[in-house]
Amino acid sequence: MYICALYVCYLTAVVGQIRKDIDLSSSLSEVWRVLTEDEREVLRNEAKILKFKKNEIIYCEGDEACDMMCLLKGKVKIFKDGVGGRSQIIRMIKPIQYFAYRAGFAQEPYLTNASAFEASTVCIIPMTVVEELIYRNPNLAFYFIRQLSRDLGIADERTVNLTQKHIRGRLAESLLFLCDNYGLEDDGATISIHLSREDLANLSNMTTSNAIRTLSMFVSEQIIMMEGRKIKILDEERLRKVSRRG
Repeated sequence: MYICALYVCYLTAVVGQIRKDIDLSSSLSEVWRVLTEDEREVLRNEAKILKFKKNEIIYCEGDEACDMMCLLKGKVKIFKDGVGGRSQIIRMIKPIQYFAYRAGFAQEPYLTNASAFEASTVCIIPMTVVEELIYRNPNLAFYFIRQLSRDLGIADERTVNLTQKHIRGRLAESLLFLCDNYGLEDDGATISIHLSREDLANLSNMTTSNAIRTLSMFVSEQIIMMEGRKIKILDEERLRKVSRRG
């Protein structure tokens, strides 16, 4: 009990120090703009800032949805375990994006899992606080309606792409999705996220062997170049044509 109490005190101190080091007004700028000063103070007092190591689970399918989360730094993947142990990556989260709140609004457990793709910093706000602020502030309610609507549109489009496109089209679409979502490195060609072949397959709704084979085809056609997990886009226009043709 004594050791547990010491750990709780230590964790509280660490979270408090991290919170001091992060300016919520800039980190949560879109939400911050629609809040009153009193509402901002509520957020300052209630928000927790937590750090997750690479591959660390943030929440699991079936967990009670108690919090809304905003990724401040790093990369997070939202995924669902499928048939035969295969996973399907549903979304890739980038800074500054909110996640984990749909289940809270729906008053149901999480239907997906979330893990840190790399070392990540996450702002966690209790759903009770979010709902209280929404009741007070209709502008905040409209903000999250817009966010949910955009997420639904993206999900609808990806569902069609992942079920109707052929393997080449699906993989091309995933590479472009990563490029559009995370941008390119300083060379202007390398995608700024380095996925394993398995993760890329899970994002593209295909087996790992099919992902490896299709990547090799793209390399031989000089559409991309690969170095380990780094993928450099050599011909973006051809890649977009492959994606459009499906």
